Amino acid sequence: MISEEEKTEILHEINQYPYRSAACIDALKIVQLHRGWISDEAVKDIAEFLAISAEDVDAVATFYSRIYRKPVGRNVILLCDGVSCMVMGYETIYEHISKKLQISFGQTTPDDRYTLLPISCLGDCNHAPSMMINNDHYNNLTYDTADKIIENYK
Repeated sequence: MISEEEKTEILHEINQYPYRSAACIDALKIVQLHRGWISDEAVKDIAEFLAISAEDVDAVATFYSRIYRKPVGRNVILLCDGVSCMVMGYETIYEHISKKLQISFGQTTPDDRYTLLPISCLGDCNHAPSMMINNDHYNNLTYDTADKIIENYK
């Protein structure tokens, strides 16, 4: 069930659009902010609240890489695997981070501190390789900078 706080925030966003259903992305982001991820139950609740089908909400949720359809850690590391990052060494950075945290893409550390996910592009091609942790953007990654950055999120 959508909480009163979530409803208030979603209604605020609905007022910005000509159609209630147009607030779907905003509703997903709001619910995720409160709950950490979007469960099947949350998809149904959002669909009911927006008066659209759960399939439509799920289609939007699964399209966007920053809407999480399964639980994630407190810090989500999004490592760019786009062409520029690939050319500039993203794979070795991935291997380094994966070894350091002992997880692969799609996994969360046992302490729920970090989840490691690929992202197709962060739009920072001239400073590749790049990553985001939560909403913070980092570029020109090396093993050392990646280690220092990740340590800041403990």
